[in-house]
Amino acid sequence: MSDPATLPAGGTDGPVMGGLSTSGTVTPAAARAIEVIERTLAETGVSFERPRHEAFLVRLEGRHKLVTMCWLIVEDHALHVEAFFCRQPDENHAEFYRFLLTRNGGTYGVHFALDPVGDVYLVGRVALESVSAEEIDRLLGCVLTYADENFDRALELGFASAIRREWDWRGERGGSLADPPALSPFAPPPPPPPGGGRPGGGPPRDGASGDRASENGAAGDGATGG
Repeated sequence: MSDPATLPAGGTDGPVMGGLSTSGTVTPAAARAIEVIERTLAETGVSFERPRHEAFLVRLEGRHKLVTMCWLIVEDHALHVEAFFCRQPDENHAEFYRFLLTRNGGTYGVHFALDPVGDVYLVGRVALESVSAEEIDRLLGCVLTYADENFDRALELGFASAIRREWDWRGERGGSLADPPALSPFAPPPPPPPGGGRPGGGPPRDGASGDRASENGAAGDGATGG
């Protein structure tokens, strides 16, 4: 099956947390799992790439973490699931990793894990005998939910200074103050309206930004992890 040399680790080129332990022969169980995954992804209409016969890279779109790229790789005896979550934090490392560890107790199918440099992934393995359309749908739903629901807090804990620097940079240059909800707590207060009175609410929340934070956000997955 996969030749490790043909799937470099990192980014969208290949997984970094495993998924390449294959014997070179497609077993009947692996062939069945590949067929189920292929059919399920086609039926659900999600966007995906297939760099190798047994490897699927699925694009999941969220509200907070705008894009999460998820690998589904059929090994000899298990389905490897892997999705990049975010880069290693700039600061507050203990609280950042503690936050993610507390989430692991309630996850299904995947859990938060670190690579050797401290970048964070959602990773899991499922026995090939358990692979079904329902299980693939459930696993992808879990990956999307865990990435999306925990992303804002992870940014606040691990990248607050970078986000504040981005706000300062934009304010000095008159740049856009549009950003996702995760970044709004760090926004400077808006200027008072002409003639005084109370300023309005915070900035719009529909962009992507933030030094290291933007690297972790919408476009970050393509360049920084799968």
